[in-house]
Amino acid sequence: MITDTMKKHNYSAGPCILPQEVFEKSAEAILDYNNSGLSLLEISHRSKEFIAIMEEARALALDLLGLTGKGYQALFLSGGASLEFLMVPYNMMKVNGKAAYLDTGTWAHNAIVEAKAFGETMVVASSKNDNYTHIPKEFVIPADADYFHCTSNNTIFGTQMKSFPKTDVPMVCDMSSDIFSRVIDFTQFDLIYAGAQKNMGPAGTTLVIVKEEILGKTGRAIPSILDYQKHIKAESMYNTPPVFPIYASLLTLQWLKNQGGIAAIEKTNSAKAALLYSEIDRNPYFRGAANVEDRSFMNATFLLENEDHTPIFDTLWKEAGISGITGHRSVGGYRASMYNALPLESVQVLVDVMQDFERKVSGMNF
Repeated sequence: MITDTMKKHNYSAGPCILPQEVFEKSAEAILDYNNSGLSLLEISHRSKEFIAIMEEARALALDLLGLTGKGYQALFLSGGASLEFLMVPYNMMKVNGKAAYLDTGTWAHNAIVEAKAFGETMVVASSKNDNYTHIPKEFVIPADADYFHCTSNNTIFGTQMKSFPKTDVPMVCDMSSDIFSRVIDFTQFDLIYAGAQKNMGPAGTTLVIVKEEILGKTGRAIPSILDYQKHIKAESMYNTPPVFPIYASLLTLQWLKNQGGIAAIEKTNSAKAALLYSEIDRNPYFRGAANVEDRSFMNATFLLENEDHTPIFDTLWKEAGISGITGHRSVGGYRASMYNALPLESVQVLVDVMQDFERKVSGMNF
């Protein structure tokens, strides 16, 4: 049992913070799952116990996104979001076809690289030349594209799409770092994928939400393990699924449902982001890394105005029990990842540290 004296304020970008009850229920299941006398880690993926877990997890994912009964299937697959960079063009780009991509960060770029192996891959807009500090706004999606791909939240650079283009082209979205965090009309997407470890569970599984009617139209041969239709037919158990990550993801989805769902958690996430960004903008010793209008509610990136003060700030946040806010090397500075399970109290601790830092540095300047 974690006690208050051991408390850490976990801002890690992924694997991420999870609700305390998820840790406790997962630990119990590892020792003895559902009084079966077996650990969750050793039960068969074909057992009635795990089939029930898989069925509930898939159904709950659709329910939370408002997609139940609307022609979508939910899959829990392996390989992380990076494998989806490959699976998306395999399943959606036609032979001699083309796809449109929006380049807003490292992971969007990596998805583009994989798509280029399948056919014409058009980058409709990119913020790479500005080190991905903003989301491109003015771009045209070709009407004859097989699909349009975007990344809703850019973990490394701290930017987030606040709206999505209106298009008749099937839309694919990598939501690895902000799925289940805010209310969106998810029916505008034909395929959504998200690595669990950013906001939904531990590393080891990837959630794929796909509108079934868009599949089977490429005219290409797809390796069985990469074929969404094969996984749907096998009810997400074409191969041995990652049992523990799926179970922990289910617990996290249950927790979210009990919090009031996405609408309720969005209010908390908005409050956390407002608290931290207000301090970044108010405090003369910090500045935000991303353009204000595109700031992510999940990953706040910020820099010190004077890097010579780094040792002072680092000492303060470490003493306060803060973990995981060192920025990615592509941006530098700091990155505070405020996923669903991070409490508002943890953000207040970081803000208090920033204000304490301001007082100390101001005193040094006299």
